Amino acid sequence: MQSKAATPEEYIESLPDDRKVAMMKLRSTIKKNIPKGFAEVMSYGMLGYVVPHSIYSSGYHCDPKLPLPFMSIASQKNFVAVYHMGIYANPGLLKWFSSEYPKYCKTKLDMGKACIRFKKLEDIPYKLIGELSSKISVDKWIEMYERMKNHNLGS
Repeated sequence: MQSKAATPEEYIESLPDDRKVAMMKLRSTIKKNIPKGFAEVMSYGMLGYVVPHSIYSSGYHCDPKLPLPFMSIASQKNFVAVYHMGIYANPGLLKWFSSEYPKYCKTKLDMGKACIRFKKLEDIPYKLIGELSSKISVDKWIEMYERMKNHNLGS
């Protein structure tokens, strides 16, 4: 479910209390760990962490008016989600995350290509998400994105 909130604060304020606490903690963890240069915005109805146009003027190839997405967090109907495009673009990072996850959580990893789902709020591994947030710099993300984009578009 996409939020109509205009700011991250408005988004979090609109959530039920239990989700509010988890999302505030996720937000704080990401902001504390994400490399300099990424900006926090509302994107696709979620809290997004993006490469701003001031750093990467081309923007997102699907809609160049939008900044280049990197991470997002959202309170969905049945789970809290962390979306991390670097996991999608980097098989080594996916392997690292998948092998670290059981050290933090007893539940099975529930994950799509770039989406990590947490049905139980107590299962969110904040420390691991913080470490994941720190793994890719803005420059490295742009390089990975360009390589992936050029490969997929046949350039």
